[in-house]
Amino acid sequence: MASYIGRRKFLATLGGAAAWPLAARAQQPAMPVIGFINSGTPHGMSRSAAAFRSALGEAGFIEGQNVTVEYHWLEGDYNRAPALMADLVRRRVAVIATPGFSQGAVAAKAATATIPIQRARASPCQ
Repeated sequence: MASYIGRRKFLATLGGAAAWPLAARAQQPAMPVIGFINSGTPHGMSRSAAAFRSALGEAGFIEGQNVTVEYHWLEGDYNRAPALMADLVRRRVAVIATPGFSQGAVAAKAATATIPIQRARASPCQ
């Protein structure tokens, strides 16, 4: 499953965020924060979230130890996406991940030109 979320591109993006200068890091939380946004529900998209966590783990990122993931579920209410993206940008998360949610990637790109956005393909077994 994890191979479907664009692992190499995501890892390159997260690795780039980890290489920020120390001065910039002083303004960031102790751990990089990933904003994970999905259009579904936590129950309905549990495989997508599990694949995401698995890919992070394979890259050496352990949720709660060296990375924080904030999960946001729109539950089909796409009108919430722009406000959510604006909040993530304001809080300066390291990466915004929108797996299988192209409208989320568009909203994220409209909200920021500086925070990396990872729109990975959804797993076909969802």
